[in-house]
Order: sequence, then structure tokens, then C-alpha cells
Amino acid sequence: MSWLGGDDEVDAFDEFDESRIRTRPNPKANRPRTKRRPAHEDAETGRVLGVDRGRYSVLLGEGTADERTVTAARARELRRTAIVTGDQARVVGDLSGGEGTLARIVGLAERTSLLRRSADDTDQVERVIVANADQMLIVVAAADPEPRTRLVDRYLVAALDAGMRPLLVVTKTDLADPAEFLAHFDGLDLTVFTSARGHMPLEQIGHALTGHATVFVGHSGVGKSTLVNALVPDAHRATGHVNEVTGRGRHTSSSTVSLRYRDADGSGWVIDTPGVRSFGLGHVDPSSILAAYTELAEIAEDCPRGCTHLPDAVDCALNEAAANGTLGNTGRARLESLQRLLTTFGV
Repeated sequence: MSWLGGDDEVDAFDEFDESRIRTRPNPKANRPRTKRRPAHEDAETGRVLGVDRGRYSVLLGEGTADERTVTAARARELRRTAIVTGDQARVVGDLSGGEGTLARIVGLAERTSLLRRSADDTDQVERVIVANADQMLIVVAAADPEPRTRLVDRYLVAALDAGMRPLLVVTKTDLADPAEFLAHFDGLDLTVFTSARGHMPLEQIGHALTGHATVFVGHSGVGKSTLVNALVPDAHRATGHVNEVTGRGRHTSSSTVSLRYRDADGSGWVIDTPGVRSFGLGHVDPSSILAAYTELAEIAEDCPRGCTHLPDAVDCALNEAAANGTLGNTGRARLESLQRLLTTFGV
């Protein structure tokens, strides 16, 4: 090949002529995507109070003179991340809280607890309900509707799995004596409040709420929204009634929302949730239930691998301790409580 002239010279240089390279046009005229995300160093962190049709209410500056609530949407990178009431969210954009403004949630702080449920016990897909709550207050009626021990057991399992302290409020005790129902929970570390028409122990319940984030759960029609409205007068949660034919309550609270509780001793958070008639536990690890019974968990370390700890379990150290009297009356009651919860879970 000659580099000095003629057609060969043209062909040789055509090989290095970049002007003839054809490039595909960019019809959207935008920059190519990048996996790098901004650091959002100017983001503020606040408490998610609730969600309504894809818009989140976030409290910024909690406990300060600059406290305000902003409305925010989730950033695109969080489209597959569940953002729930109680989350500590990092927010950017217009943080003034003015009418018509919209901020953006760009991240979530690490959660200290997570209350979850599944559709049923065979469903491994969890539904996140509340984040960062440290107490669960279970509301149940002594009558109208009749109390459901099994449902309360499921709430207790979910609370223990999430590391929450359980509380129980029995309403409508003027209609029926709750003693027989409460006997099912002997041996469990459970604070119980009873309430009747004209006598609602708001001061005692409020004292337990101060300094805590407490999620309220309960079957529809048990008086949960009535209790929330009494504790937080400006909550304005809708209340319903029980159907005389079916004995079921009508769903009134349609969303989960955080409400601030205040009394002379301080403040706390009441997290009201919609009433449910079922609470699937398909996502729960049975070991987390045992871990809530500290003294029994220590004895269970001597159990064989895969032990269910149920009454018919072979070589179970817990059953042996109960049989030889090592546990005592209190310990035996605790073991019965544990075994009932494990049975409820379906071990």
C-alpha cells in the first residue's frame, strides 16, 4: 500500500476519519443515566406522621421552636422501599411547610423496630405497618363483640417478634366480667387496664404512654378509636358501632397515623391503626417468641436441636423442668403462656 498519493492514499486515511462514524441520536435530549446519587447533605430528618395517596406528612424540628409539618413525596430511588408511619425520613426540597409546598423523601434512618403482618400464616410476604414503636397497646372488648383470645395471642406474638412491650386494655367491662378471658394470659408480662362506660382510666393509660411510641391495635368495634379520641382530644378519629346481626364492628380508621399525646408528665406518640379481623404470622421467627421469655430461653439452651418446646416435645428441657418442679408455679404459668403462643403461631 502506498502512502504517497493516488487512491491508496485516500483509502488509508479513511480508516482513521472519525467524521464518518454514525451515532444514534438521543430523541429525549437528556443526559445518560448514572448510578451516582447526590449525597443530600442539606437533608433534614423528621418523623413520618402518616401517608395519604402517595403524600407523606413529615414532622421536622420535633420538640423545638422550629417544629413544622411538611408534605413530601418519595424520591425515585425509594420507589421499592416501604415508607411507613413512624419512620425517620431524610427530607430535601421546600421544607418551609407552607401551603402548596412539596418536599422529597430521599432516605430513611435505620429502624429500631418494625411491626409487620402477613395476609395469612402461609404468606411469607410481610406488610410493614409501623416503624420505631416500642410499645403495642391491644384493645379488646369484654363483650359486644366477644373477645377473641386467639387474635390477642397473635398480636402478642407480633409484639414480641418486633421487640415491643405489650399492653392490654379491656373495654366494656360493664357488659361482662373479663376475669375468665384475662386468665388466659396468666404468666405473661402484660400490663392490663380495664375500662367501662363512664369509667375510662385515661390517667393510668396515659402514664404508660408518656415517653414512648405506642401502636394501638384491635378488632373493629372494640372502642379503640373512642379511646384514642379520649387520650388525644384533637385526633377526631371516626368511631363506629357493632352490627347486631353479625356481631362485627365496622371499620372506621382507614389509615395509620401518629398522634402526639401530652399530659403533665410529658408527651408520647399514639399510633392508631385500622381495625383488623386477622393477623397473619407467616413472617415471624418462632425463636423471637422464646427470646421474650428470658428465664425460659436460658433453660431451653439445653433442648435438642429443632425442639418445638410444646407439651408433647421429646427431651424438651422446659417440659422436664416443669415436671420436676424446677420452674415453680410462676415458671409453669409462664411456660404455659409460651406454649400457647407457639401453638397459635403453628410451630
